[in-house]
Amino acid sequence: MKQRKFLLVLAFLPLMVNGKESPAILTLETAIYTAVHRDPWVNGSHFREQALSQEAIASATLPDPRISLTAANFPTDSFDIRHEPMTQLMVGVSQKFPRGESRNLQGRKNRELAEVEPLLRADRQARVSTQVTQLWLDVYKAQESIRLINNDRSLFEHLIDATKASYASTVGRARQQDIIRAQLELTRLDDRLYQLQQTMESVQQRLVEWVGDIGLLPVTTRLTQAAPKQLLSLTPADSQQQRFDNIDAHPALVAFDKRLNAMSTEVELARQHYKPEWGISAQYGYRADDLQGNERSDFLSLGVNFDLPMFTSNRQDKQVAAANARLQALATEKQLVARRMLADLDSALVQLGRLDQRQQLYTKKLLPQMAEQAEASLAAYNNDDGDFAEAIRARISELNAKIDALGIAVARQQILAKLNYLLNPNQYNTEQLSIAADKSWRIQ
Repeated sequence: MKQRKFLLVLAFLPLMVNGKESPAILTLETAIYTAVHRDPWVNGSHFREQALSQEAIASATLPDPRISLTAANFPTDSFDIRHEPMTQLMVGVSQKFPRGESRNLQGRKNRELAEVEPLLRADRQARVSTQVTQLWLDVYKAQESIRLINNDRSLFEHLIDATKASYASTVGRARQQDIIRAQLELTRLDDRLYQLQQTMESVQQRLVEWVGDIGLLPVTTRLTQAAPKQLLSLTPADSQQQRFDNIDAHPALVAFDKRLNAMSTEVELARQHYKPEWGISAQYGYRADDLQGNERSDFLSLGVNFDLPMFTSNRQDKQVAAANARLQALATEKQLVARRMLADLDSALVQLGRLDQRQQLYTKKLLPQMAEQAEASLAAYNNDDGDFAEAIRARISELNAKIDALGIAVARQQILAKLNYLLNPNQYNTEQLSIAADKSWRIQ
């Protein structure tokens, strides 16, 4: 109940800024925190861990002793307990002892499997954080693209009004086709707005799956995710082993190590079948006095039993071989996961490098040049020294460049989210998760 209230406060905290009401927004930090804490998979993992921990205790305990009650050697003609000397009322107890170290090994195996669950939860939380970050950034991209288009839409409306006035006065160079062209471009902008609105609403519905109804709120207009510290130590010349060292502590890979330990224990458990299973038993037989009233001695029986593993080639040998095969299969699976993660890391690094180059190109050259061209074309048209179509094209090109620059910035943050999953997966651990300061999330 306290957690639910806290999440509600987080969701509507942006309503009050400096004592004044402001529109409710969904920050990336709030989205991640909410998604991680309301993920039902985590609860299931806790239950699995509890089950394995309880099974570890149970499997390390001796089997329950067996009690037997027997009426032995009763005469069928009279059923008289005193008639025959061997007639007895017997009570017995027996206890089995599992093979070798089977109990301890089975308990150790279950404990090792239980240790996997916290690692799987850490990996799940990192995956959820990455997934929510991707969706949030998609919403942000659509929302900011709409804002950019709306800003230019007012300019196009102003151009239409100015062109109409110039055309009506017959003083300027405005022509009817200029008015039609401006109206056409305005209609195209409206179509782009509808498409972006459709995209944003679609992604918001996918975000609702993770964060609930607050996924429908507008997102903050400031973002950027800091790159993981390990990224600074990576160079293109690093060997595969050096690059693997950057991800070998990832919860997904450490979980494989724990599972491999459990499988190794299972191999040792299979080897215990070469050893006999022992059991002991004790019986006490009560005999009644005979027909003349003479007392009869009671009987006490003690015994030891065990099986004798003889046909090992078709049973024990195959069980050990099967356990070894499962161990090797799991080791191979870990190698495949590690290779995929290394490939993802290499791909993300290449993309990040190119995106940084493009972002620098847009920031330092392309956007200023586009703005200068648009202003120059508009000024030339206003001074009757330029073509209206050229002024429109220049303004649309500037708008497209701004949207492209936004796409590059968002793509860069999505790559950083992937890198944070690979190199810094514990940043959103349930025990360590905290809401970052807003200054840590802004376009750089």
